[in-house]
Formats: sequence, structure tokens, C-alpha cells
Amino acid sequence: MEQRHDVGRSQTRTRLPLNYENYANYENYENYVNYVNYANYANYANYVNYANYVNYANYANYVNYKKMIYFLSDAHLGSLAIENPWLHQKKLISLLEEMSQDAASIYMLGDMFDFWMEYFMRDSKKKIFLPFCKEIRKLTSKGIHVHIFTGNHDLWTFGGLAELTGADIHFAPCTITRYGKTLYLAHGDGLLPSNWETLYPKEIRKKIKNFMRLREIFKNPFLQFCFRCLPPSWGNKIGYTWAKNSRLKELAKPCPYKGEDKEELVLFAKDQEQQGNHRDYYIFGHRHIELDLQIASGSRVVILGDCFKLWTYAKLDNKGHLTLCNYE
Repeated sequence: MEQRHDVGRSQTRTRLPLNYENYANYENYENYVNYVNYANYANYANYVNYANYVNYANYANYVNYKKMIYFLSDAHLGSLAIENPWLHQKKLISLLEEMSQDAASIYMLGDMFDFWMEYFMRDSKKKIFLPFCKEIRKLTSKGIHVHIFTGNHDLWTFGGLAELTGADIHFAPCTITRYGKTLYLAHGDGLLPSNWETLYPKEIRKKIKNFMRLREIFKNPFLQFCFRCLPPSWGNKIGYTWAKNSRLKELAKPCPYKGEDKEELVLFAKDQEQQGNHRDYYIFGHRHIELDLQIASGSRVVILGDCFKLWTYAKLDNKGHLTLCNYE
């Protein structure tokens, strides 16, 4: 009997906890729901906090550190007319390092090299530019967008410069929009108002036509192919000698600002505005003069100077304000 009683008691105990189990299940369910709700809330709160942090961090980085767009031109690296090419290159690298502190993009508007030709044979002369090219590679690896425009001294690149530096190469002028402003960017050689043939006297027209013919020769694909076939030592002797003579001529007889009614790049910008192609800024290199001129349409024409004699450049902040600067 005792054994049965124990069984009965045992059986009774197995039935009594049903209500308890229901209560326990309900309590567990409530706890589970509360847990889930809390977990969801916590996850949501964590997500919101994380999202706010990320957005704030991105915004802070954008506003505080990556806000400037820089423009420079005409360093003429490797020029035989520069007394100490290594110090010149070192100063240019220091300028780029300073820009990298807050740069979003850097635009180099042509003639960064006094002569650049990519031959079919290996060119040992290129090693003198390695410090500069490595600095550009360092900038691009940091996420800074570097754009190199070809000028009239360094237009003979066929993929090698882009591969070496990681920069975007531009062979023609382009229009960009940054910080709510429209900018026309070009080296500046060969840009003339559409009415130049009636605007200039015969002597000036003759010089312009000769320069245009020379540009056509430089850009002729067949002639470029032939020059690339030369041994680099031959081609460099021709190229650097020509560039040196051009630089010495310019240093001996610099061409100052001609005035608003005669300066070709100013007249080009005015002509563009009259044709309905409005830009807030026209930014050029090439002329080796420093100019910041507002024309009648409200646009500003900026000529950057250079990075071997004047050491001038421009920067655009995130409010769309453009400033010309000197580097000491």
C-alpha cells in the first residue's frame, strides 16, 4: 500500500504542476517577450547610436578634413633651366604633403614635367621623377583624388603615368561641379575666342597659326609613334633641349598680363559666357602669371602662375570660395 500511495502521490504531483507549468510558461513567455522587446530595443538603440556615430563621423571627416580642392600647374620638373632640380622636386613634394592634410582632390593643370615621353624602350631618365610619382601614389592610396592634365610639354603619355601614379589623366579641358560651383579646367594652350581670326592683327594671327601647326605635329598619332621608337637617349636630348630653350626664352623675356581686352584666356572665357556656357570659375595654367579676374558675367578667370618660379596655387573650400595662395 505504501508503495501505491507513493505512486499515487507521485501521480498527484504530476497533475498539480500543470497550472504551475502554464504559469511558468506564461512567465517564461512574458520574460521572453520582454527580453525580445528589450533586445530589439537595445539593438535598435545600438543601431541608432551606431548610425548616428557613423553619420557624424562621416560628416565630421568630410567637413573638417576632406574639404579642400587644390589646383596647381607648371612645375616643369626636370627642366635643364632650373638650377637645382632635386631641391625643386623636394619643394613640390612638400607642397603636396601640406595639401594632403585636408585635400579631397588635387588637380594638376598641365606641364608638371618639362618633358615627358613614354618610349617603347626602357627610359632610365624617368627615375629622376620617382619621388614625385611616389608622392602622388601615396596621395591616391589615401583616397585623395589626383587629376593630371597634359600640357604642351608633357602630353606624350600612353598609360605609363597613370599606372605609375594612380592618378586620372586628362588630355582635354573639362567642366566639373564641386561644392555648388561649376569650374572649367584646362592647361590653357590653344584656347582662343571663336572670333580670333578677325580679332587679332596679321602678325599675331601668324604666330597663333604657327603654334597651332606645332600642336598638330605634337598630337599626330603617326609622328608620336615614330618618336616613341627612338632610343630614349636620343629622344630626351631633343625634348629636353627644346624645353630648355623655351624656358630660358620665357625667363629672359617674360610675357606679362596683357590686359582684359587682350589676354587670350580671358577672351576665351568671355566668349564662352557669351555663347551661353556659363561657369563660375575658369581655371588655367600655361601662362606663368598669377591672375584672379571677375568678368562681366560674374565668372572669375583664374590663372594659377606656376610651381617653379612664382610658387602659386589655388584652393576651393567646401563653401565654394576660391582663393589664390603662395607657397614659401
